[in-house]
Amino acid sequence: MTAVRKSSASPKEPFGRYTGPMFAFRGLSATTLSTCDDDHPMSENQLSPREVLALCRQREIRAIDLRFTDFCGSQRHFTIPADQLTEESFEHGFSFDGSSMRGWQAIHESDMLIVPESQTCFCDPFMKSTLAMLCNVKDPVTHQTYPRDPRNIARKAESYMLSTGIADRALFGAEAEFFVFDQVRFDQREHEGYYYIDSVEGQWNRGNGRATGNQIRHREGYLPLPPVDTLQNLRTDIMMILEDSGIQTEGQHHEVASGGQCELDLRNDTLVRMSDKLVRLKYIVRNVAHQHGKTATFMPKPLWNDNGSGLHMALSLWKDDRALFSGSGYGGLSETAMFAIGGILQHAPALLAFCCPTTNSYKRLIPGFEAPVNLSYSYRNRSAAIRIPANSAHESKRRFEFRCPDSACNPYMAMSAILMAMLDGIQNRISPGRPQDKDLYDLAPEERAGLVCTPSSLEAALLALERDHDFLMRGDVFTPDVIERWIQHKRNDEVSAINQRPHPYEFAMYFDC
Repeated sequence: MTAVRKSSASPKEPFGRYTGPMFAFRGLSATTLSTCDDDHPMSENQLSPREVLALCRQREIRAIDLRFTDFCGSQRHFTIPADQLTEESFEHGFSFDGSSMRGWQAIHESDMLIVPESQTCFCDPFMKSTLAMLCNVKDPVTHQTYPRDPRNIARKAESYMLSTGIADRALFGAEAEFFVFDQVRFDQREHEGYYYIDSVEGQWNRGNGRATGNQIRHREGYLPLPPVDTLQNLRTDIMMILEDSGIQTEGQHHEVASGGQCELDLRNDTLVRMSDKLVRLKYIVRNVAHQHGKTATFMPKPLWNDNGSGLHMALSLWKDDRALFSGSGYGGLSETAMFAIGGILQHAPALLAFCCPTTNSYKRLIPGFEAPVNLSYSYRNRSAAIRIPANSAHESKRRFEFRCPDSACNPYMAMSAILMAMLDGIQNRISPGRPQDKDLYDLAPEERAGLVCTPSSLEAALLALERDHDFLMRGDVFTPDVIERWIQHKRNDEVSAINQRPHPYEFAMYFDC
């Protein structure tokens, strides 16, 4: 058994060593970051390439970490000495091998460019004297943006929205759920396959030698106080690092599942910037967990018979600083908002191929665990796929929440697909039908007969995407190549891979048959 390696830093002060050049935004002028309210979200730092170079000199930065997101949503990076970064670098970029990335280039056309974007820079709190920047991917011959670059897809989605004249801003809020475990072991080979998860607060530890009497009861983990909540300091560390790096949060708390389920909520922002923030959040969560001697996962359903982790998204459209979703209709929403809801619900089976992109995602989307398995909408009702929060009468708070996505998604592609569905609903005046104000988990069979449910598997979502993707291709946001490659990769490398392998529980069911 390999133990999780613990940092030499104290759990109470896991980053004290780097309090000097730790965060890029400490001490910058007030003009660098704007204040934040609900209808004017804080923008990322507005540093120009020249100002980034000046910041590197000021903070004595010695390494530049260049990061980009691959086709499936994982961050990749390589690092260069700080003196290799010039103003010209922000135009000409740096080369890398695109053939080694899942779903990207063939070996005979492997050379690619990544071009850093100065406005995404932050001083890495986990790496000494390192400035990190997100990059856009380009073709080295044509210098055109790469169609399979997820960040490029998100930028095109925002451009398409502007071209329609419907809105000039789409704002996304995000409630990211994840698990923090004390130890995880797993393997899959020809002759064995298993996983083992341990958490000091897991209800399954109540009777063993590690028990303190403070274990969380099964599915009663929502908002307990320490010492039952063992992860309060860890989540606060994450929240403070996000805030110090320029990402405003709404708060953090323990979630329903036992075994270390957490939630951290980000203040709303535009599509590209929110996607940037979510990939940074994953990086920070994993590294803070590591510093505390634990391990974090955004896998939607790591624990059987307990609640899974979602990525609830609060959605609103704006034009000329006017909230387009504010109105006097159902739940305080406008007709425009109703049509946007209609677009999401109509295209939801196809959307889930991007929003719930793993085979494990559909182990979360089952009845009985507070997961939104019914494609309906409702005011305040968390059992519907789309919930209209009862949060405020102020028009800047008027939004609705899409509860199906999970944190395993590639946020650039998932949010782009959601925006395209909303725009299609508005353009085609798609009615969302009647709201469902009952507890949808508790309906009688005859009442459930007319409800449309989420796909039951990743394969079902991919089939829906094959049938319904024209709305994604408007404005060349998702190209046919992107959609075809996504379906091919998910079907061949994930669905088929799972279908071919015996499951451990199959031995319990069938070994003696």
